[in-house]
Amino acid sequence: MTTTTENILNVTLLEPRQKHPTIFARFDELNEGESVTIHNDHDPKPLYYQLLGERGNIFTWEYIEEGPEWWKVKISKRISGKEEETLGQIAVEDLRKAEVFKKYGLDFCCGGKKTLKEACAEKGLDVTMVEQELQQADNVFVSRPIPYNEWELDFLADYIVNTHHSYVKKTLPDLMTYATKVAGVHGQQHPELYKIKDLIDNVNEELSGHMVKEEKILFPYIKALVVANANEEIPQAAHFGTVQNPINMMEMEHEMVGRNLDDIRVLSKNYTIPADGCASYSLLYKMLDEFENDLHVHIHLENNILFPKALDLEKSNTQPLHGTELVAQ
Repeated sequence: MTTTTENILNVTLLEPRQKHPTIFARFDELNEGESVTIHNDHDPKPLYYQLLGERGNIFTWEYIEEGPEWWKVKISKRISGKEEETLGQIAVEDLRKAEVFKKYGLDFCCGGKKTLKEACAEKGLDVTMVEQELQQADNVFVSRPIPYNEWELDFLADYIVNTHHSYVKKTLPDLMTYATKVAGVHGQQHPELYKIKDLIDNVNEELSGHMVKEEKILFPYIKALVVANANEEIPQAAHFGTVQNPINMMEMEHEMVGRNLDDIRVLSKNYTIPADGCASYSLLYKMLDEFENDLHVHIHLENNILFPKALDLEKSNTQPLHGTELVAQ
């Protein structure tokens, strides 16, 4: 039976001027995949940023214990060639962590290709705090999560249409109706409502054409790729070339809709109902909040799961499937 000895460094036993140099030396001695756990009598957060600045993004940082007497942090050296996960990849592995991203305003769907460090740096967020909450999310008990990442692509495409496209088609007309009504009643006192109404109209126009292109062209193409792959057939070439081309268009349109919803959230001050807000005012903001949450999952399923897997599936074939050209509706 093989036993391993935990690599622990108690920095409270060191003179102040020796602490960081000793930690750096111990870290530099690590092989890839190995870790050192430091014990300290205060939060060593400044060390995180010094290590990042002087050694680069080659480590992970995990709080084991956080006071009041001891702070214990496990610092591991990354394995070469193993890139840091993006926000989208983190959400794919565990959608519970999307709640942490939402809390801090981190875009895991349209902006899902950024790493956590990049996204936090852009917003001026304390990355150690966000990482800590992501780790704590692992311990949150919920019912079995929906295994989106395990589904076949044809099933996932149908799920997106039947669940999220149907929701958008059902909800957007009501959103436009209430936005018009609330702006007409409260617009003079709250002129931002006119802009919110215009943004909702833009979202409706953008998504209406967007969903048609997905349902009539892109999703059938992806489903045909699945069939060809299952039957070990050679798919025909598409008029739009590689599936990367329509995917680029869909992702660009996702970003446009996402920016509109971001603007609505800012204008509404995070959907805060003013003191003179009526029941319709309250309902409008409640519907917008729910719509935004649904759209985050909707775009996440496409940008971070369906589209990357479709690209991989197409690459595994000798040539793409011959289909209808993707044109603007």
